Amino acid sequence: MLVYGDIRRIERPATVCAALAAAMVACTRMPPGLRRHAALVRAFIATGELVQGLADQEFERKGADDVSKVQEAGARLLLTHAQAVMQSWQNNFGGELLLANAWKSLLEHLDSGEPVQMKETEGFAFYALYPESYLQAALSSQLTSNTVVIGLRSIGVTLAALVAAALGSGPAFSLRPTGHPFQRRMQVTAELSGRILADPESNFAIVDEGPGLSGSSFGSVADWLEAHGVKPHRLHFFPSHAGEPGPRASTDQRQRWRERARYVVSMDDVIIRSPKPVRNLQTWVSELVGVEGVSWQDLSGGVWRGIHYAKPGDWPPSHIQMEKRKFLMRAGDQSWLIKFAGLSDAGSNKARRGTLLNEAGFTPDIVGACYGFTVERWVRGTPADAADLDRSNIIDQLARYLGFRARHMSAPNSGASLDELCHMAVFNVEKARDSEAAGKLRQLIGNPDRLVRRLRRIDSDNRLHRWEWLVTATGQLLKTDALDHNCAHDMIGCQDVAWDVAGACVEFDLSAVERDRLADIVSQHADCDLRDDLLTAFEACYLAFQIGLWTGARNGIPRAETARIDKAAESYLRRLQLLLSG
Repeated sequence: MLVYGDIRRIERPATVCAALAAAMVACTRMPPGLRRHAALVRAFIATGELVQGLADQEFERKGADDVSKVQEAGARLLLTHAQAVMQSWQNNFGGELLLANAWKSLLEHLDSGEPVQMKETEGFAFYALYPESYLQAALSSQLTSNTVVIGLRSIGVTLAALVAAALGSGPAFSLRPTGHPFQRRMQVTAELSGRILADPESNFAIVDEGPGLSGSSFGSVADWLEAHGVKPHRLHFFPSHAGEPGPRASTDQRQRWRERARYVVSMDDVIIRSPKPVRNLQTWVSELVGVEGVSWQDLSGGVWRGIHYAKPGDWPPSHIQMEKRKFLMRAGDQSWLIKFAGLSDAGSNKARRGTLLNEAGFTPDIVGACYGFTVERWVRGTPADAADLDRSNIIDQLARYLGFRARHMSAPNSGASLDELCHMAVFNVEKARDSEAAGKLRQLIGNPDRLVRRLRRIDSDNRLHRWEWLVTATGQLLKTDALDHNCAHDMIGCQDVAWDVAGACVEFDLSAVERDRLADIVSQHADCDLRDDLLTAFEACYLAFQIGLWTGARNGIPRAETARIDKAAESYLRRLQLLLSG
């Protein structure tokens, strides 16, 4: 199924370098504390995205990883930044921030002159992967400074710098595994191979996020090293979780993974269960909201449903693998939701957007943000899928919300083109049903080019499910989780308001008459064109995306959750069948 996608952007290196220089200077001028540390990490992540983009640009030109002055400067700069992050962390965010004098000249070497494609790093953006986890893992490994550190692009280039900083080694090398996702392989020039393998008796640290379904990225580097004479016991893995590779891993890769040394420290160990209050998320949030003596509850992985619903039989489905980490903090009669929003600039941007939506009366109150998490007031209410709703009133409130976003909130990123959405829809329907249904869908959508000129990307919500809405005691409809889904780890991104109108029609099971009324009110609020042909195309794409999303959510989950997910997927398939049959 086609579901996932990466947020990519084209940047001029000179512009990025100027912004990075300004960010680093600002960090050196900030007073000690968590805020300075968070800013330092944001700059470090942005540096890694640029270095990764430049390395991949050179790889595309040569067809292999090679030695280059740009990549050498990038590796040294990342090591310099990683050392500063480690210093700040180990000093509990205190003291003077010391940066090696060479960082400015190293940054100047990263201006390649040509635009570069940069990719948002998934772990830092979506999966609460904290840099300090890799620092702590490396510090606990007992590896020495003569260890050769290899980071796998994308995010591995940044994570490897942290491991190198903790070990006191030289700058990390970065490599790009290529080929089929389940059978990755390495393409490395003789000169770079000579540098990496200069001392085959060294230990080798292989660093990346994952492993995923096959673990073939880690495995391809290990295969390459062993093929060049490195003894298996010299291989050391630094992954992001303690589990094994997924079901697509080969027997050999799985066996190696079990036998070789692995070093993992989780986010929970770093900032949730940290014995040092100054490095504990609960302390940060308590200080932000000004309370003491709090209780703390993990709501991740669908646990939040136990608070909003009377019994598990009423729970909606949860895509556990894609849910953001979230916690509930209570103090007396007050409660707050603490949710991971991302370690890059996106996290603080979400807090600002949440404040705008709250001031307009559509979402809970955003109290603030602290190092990767947003903090909002917990709202007591009934989920819309468990409430007795007045249809007319609900349509009015949906229309005001969607119209506000369309009129006042510009797109913070790009998204899939309509042509890409249509391709996804046909592909997913063929996988879920058959080629006949896919052909009907293709005919229903028609030529998407005729619709493109009527589209305008906005800060779309992208998640209109009924369980995402709360009905308060006064009958107000509040949208929860309104900030994440147009910049999630899927292919959709920011879309025209028609995507959200179609989503609302599906999730609230609106009739044709109700859909027309919703579209008319949104059009009046936002001065947009929501004719039937456009909404039909977007509804088809929305349904096909949801079918793919929930089909993929079935892997490795409890039976009770599978039943909920199957029920949801079937509901989308039924609605799609109705759409195809006219």
